Amino acid sequence: MTSEPRAGMLLVATRGLEDPNFAESVVLLLDSDEDGALGVVVNRPSPVHVADVLEGWRDVVGEPDVLFRGGPVSPDGALALGRPQDPGAPPVGYREIVPGLGVLDLDTPVELVEGGLGDLRIFVGYAGWGPGQLEDEIAEGSWHVVAGRVADAFSVAPHDLWRDVLRRQPGSLAWTSTQPADPSLN
Repeated sequence: MTSEPRAGMLLVATRGLEDPNFAESVVLLLDSDEDGALGVVVNRPSPVHVADVLEGWRDVVGEPDVLFRGGPVSPDGALALGRPQDPGAPPVGYREIVPGLGVLDLDTPVELVEGGLGDLRIFVGYAGWGPGQLEDEIAEGSWHVVAGRVADAFSVAPHDLWRDVLRRQPGSLAWTSTQPADPSLN
């Protein structure tokens, strides 16, 4: 486990994080520097199908083909994460975050993207922190900061991702995946 937040890392909510926006969440950091941090919650699918809101993207997104709740900031906006089919020739509108994973501009015409991505997921809203805010939350024990995998952003079982990410960690951190939400009920 590391404690340095940077692009590509995962923030895994601890049991002590009581904010309902982030309880048992896994946040993929897209950017983190002295000006703050930005990420998306990757394990919160919504019941809204992409086709119901962004018809043109219906055949490009992966399963599940729903919008994901990326976070409480800017809930009227959307951003997309993608994995290029050919990392050496990503599609138009794609900006790499870490090797094999990037943000796709949803204003890009779909026909310029089709076939260029192996995976695409669309997030409504995002998670954001001001300067020093995320570091303070990590220091107070709200987040585990762990290495991410590109596949985490496209999990076909997003409801299991919090537990799965914790289970693959070394040492006692893996054990926390089995703790009940309220230990006093145990």
